[in-house]
Amino acid sequence: MKPEPAPIRFKLNGRPISVDAPANRRLSHALRENLGARGVKVGCDAGDCGACTVLLNGEPVCACLTALGQVNGASVETVEGLGDTLAEQLKQSFHRHGAAQCGICTPGMLVGATALLRKNAQPSETEVEQALGGVLCRCTGYRKIIDAVCDANRVETPEMSAAAGQAVGARLARLDGQCKLDGSEIFGADDWPEDALVLRAIRSPHAHARFMLGDVAGWAARRADVVRVLTADDVPGRNLFGTIGPFVDQPVFARDIVRFKGEAVAAVVLEPDTAWQFDLKDFPVEWEPLTPLTGMAEATDPKAAQLHENRAGNILTSGIVQRGDAAAAMADAAVTVEGEFETGFVEHGYIEPEAGFARRVGGRIEIQACTQSPYLDRDEMAAILGIAPEDVRIIPTAVGGGFGSKLDLSVQPFIGVAAWVLNRPVRMVYSRPETMMSTTKRHPSQIRMKVGASKDGKLQAIEFHGDFNTGAYASWGPTVANRVPVHASGPYFVPNYRATTRAIHTHLVPAGAFRGFGVPQAGVAQEQLYDELAQKLGLDPLEFRLRNALTADQPTVCGQVLGAGFGYKACLEALASHWKRARADAEAFNVSASRYRRGVGIAGMWYGCGNTSLPNPSTIRLGLKPDGRVALYQGAVDIGQGSNTVVTQISADALGAPIDRFDLLGADTDLTPDCGKTSASRQTFVTGKAAFLAGRKLRQEILRLANAGEDARLTFGDGMIGVEEQGQSRALDLRRLPVDDRGYVLLVEETFDPPTSPLDKNGQGSPYAVYGSGAHIAEIELDTDLGIVRVLKMTCAHDVGRAVNPTLIEGQIEGGVAQGLGMALMEEFFPGKGENLHDYLIPTIGDMPPVESILIEDQSPVGPFGAKGIGEQALIPTAPAILNGIHHATGIRLRRIPAIPDRVRAALLARKEAKNG
Repeated sequence: MKPEPAPIRFKLNGRPISVDAPANRRLSHALRENLGARGVKVGCDAGDCGACTVLLNGEPVCACLTALGQVNGASVETVEGLGDTLAEQLKQSFHRHGAAQCGICTPGMLVGATALLRKNAQPSETEVEQALGGVLCRCTGYRKIIDAVCDANRVETPEMSAAAGQAVGARLARLDGQCKLDGSEIFGADDWPEDALVLRAIRSPHAHARFMLGDVAGWAARRADVVRVLTADDVPGRNLFGTIGPFVDQPVFARDIVRFKGEAVAAVVLEPDTAWQFDLKDFPVEWEPLTPLTGMAEATDPKAAQLHENRAGNILTSGIVQRGDAAAAMADAAVTVEGEFETGFVEHGYIEPEAGFARRVGGRIEIQACTQSPYLDRDEMAAILGIAPEDVRIIPTAVGGGFGSKLDLSVQPFIGVAAWVLNRPVRMVYSRPETMMSTTKRHPSQIRMKVGASKDGKLQAIEFHGDFNTGAYASWGPTVANRVPVHASGPYFVPNYRATTRAIHTHLVPAGAFRGFGVPQAGVAQEQLYDELAQKLGLDPLEFRLRNALTADQPTVCGQVLGAGFGYKACLEALASHWKRARADAEAFNVSASRYRRGVGIAGMWYGCGNTSLPNPSTIRLGLKPDGRVALYQGAVDIGQGSNTVVTQISADALGAPIDRFDLLGADTDLTPDCGKTSASRQTFVTGKAAFLAGRKLRQEILRLANAGEDARLTFGDGMIGVEEQGQSRALDLRRLPVDDRGYVLLVEETFDPPTSPLDKNGQGSPYAVYGSGAHIAEIELDTDLGIVRVLKMTCAHDVGRAVNPTLIEGQIEGGVAQGLGMALMEEFFPGKGENLHDYLIPTIGDMPPVESILIEDQSPVGPFGAKGIGEQALIPTAPAILNGIHHATGIRLRRIPAIPDRVRAALLARKEAKNG
């Protein structure tokens, strides 16, 4: 008889433990599944992301690449065990600097940094970069992480409180920050019922194929671990989901035919003990591969087969904005430039794969998962299950990065159907290849653009056409097609304009929302052509932009006059001294340089906050408790951008209460009102304004109870509110007042929906109530032998209206710069290839330059305390600024991005040959 394997014994965070598990099990999985150390995050299972970093005998290792048997007799430390003084100071420094945004990479960063600091108490920036080079972060841009590690020896408590009326504008640490630092934050894969089954999807290996399922029931019956196989026949309601009602088109489980590699055709529900090792290779399905349409030109060929019966020519939808007579004005323009530009798929690259669990509770379903849009999830799941929306409860977990992709359903339909059918809890965690092959991407684009100007450098006309590859299903393709024509002019006055777009179906992974909804792709064309136009006119690129910058009294290309609170020109003016210094530095360097050349580029942007010409409401509820505390029901999902903190700051100052009197009730469709989707840079503006109105309303109700006037001063204490008015003071004893059925003395609810208007057939109207704007300067160095581009510094000026929390805004800018840098220099996803984080490259800590942020506060009369959004804005001008810097350094123009070394080198050689020829 084979002897039972001996248990694995080691010390975990200083405590001796014993684990009965296979010696070849990944240490990361043993720590999480067997020992409850869920601060150890799993982002790749390949040693690429570093989220699972632990200390093995004091040295950092990837737990996903370490077998459990390797730690027998050793000492393992996880983030939960970092309790010494040095580690605590490091955590406080992270909190103080805003170095944790979504928080999914934070445990790995803290563990790696602790190992460094134990050996070197005062490391340099370079030493920090070397120590943390194996831990990826998609949110922060790394700069605040570097600052936090270098500053870890300074003992200073993070500021988390502000007196009444002083919260807005304060650099408060995240109110929800501590749980991101101690490993207790719950992400999608971190919580599940003990008896939860595990679901794994069967996905197509082909981009386009017919398929036939075999004897599924017999296959399942022969395998003791298989509880149930689910197919399209098991979906109780509508076997479709999507994001925009008229365009809902994606099956939960495909039937008969698949339209992209990674599309689900079935799901296997397994007992948990062996689910992770269960081999699905012999699942009974037969494939008949078909020829896929992968390019937009072949998909729109009149002879091409249609992906969807009701979408002729494989056109999902189109968009248009036109004003004046662009063709006539272009013909009369003194100077014109034009070009064709191409961008590819870009992977969101968040470190947290999609995950969650579902359980049936009587006639209702509860789904706890990572999501950016709980109410959209609720409504879609109700349709899929054939039940009322009120019978679906969505409980968002912390989100380990989203950037738009987690607006779409992922695990929710699978676990929801399984839990509903089986009446047992079911969990699912995507693998890294699974998330990369099946979730949405940034739209590839092919753009043609022509720009004309007068002799004095004033823009006269723009003609723009953009095709966007939306993949197999709609997702947010309509939003991209409609938003891009509004924005393709940039924040400039253009009297004659025509912009058209198409979203085109192909047999590729669906493209959806990704930080900018197509505007970054348009910016690559627009801002490079403006530089070319300036060069033809003999104008400095900054001066050209200043000369054409849209002002408060000029109409946009949609005919909208923005009025007060649009500070783009102020952003450009704030960059003037930086521009002059940087260009001079580059030119001085290039005098004696040969192999290395330096360049400086600039680019501008604008971005409408919220939905395009559509209702866009958020609702906030505030409850005053008998103990004098205030409950804030805030349904906006914080995906790392800081809405939990910012919305509380706004609400506190609107009410006139100290921020430490607030208790936050986070997003939960059973508890919190609908605050809309976390997307389109809308939460600070829209939900923030709802919080402002709710705070003002609660203040009015308190003053009414106290029979006091609007100018009275309120002070909040335990069980009482002091009222000071005209030199008189009195107290409102809250404990003596009646309460409602929720236990509140007062309860208010306010909704804000931004004032917009529909666009007419020419795209004229008011698509957004508020626009954010900004401009970036990129200082780059280019190795002409190898074609490698290194960004030396980014200087970023953004009009944020009112900087509610400057630290969090800087974090958004730095994170946006990192993603823009990736888009410019390294990131391109090829469906069916490189479905991992070592073939698909995102910026590491060593790729990120210093970032100087300049916050312009041209307050919006519509926004809360004048505030606007910032989430999308920081990414948009980064890539074109870098590309313009490459031109300044070398004279080459790159029409296709990313500017990877072989493309740069080819362009350099072509330029050299053209000069010599």
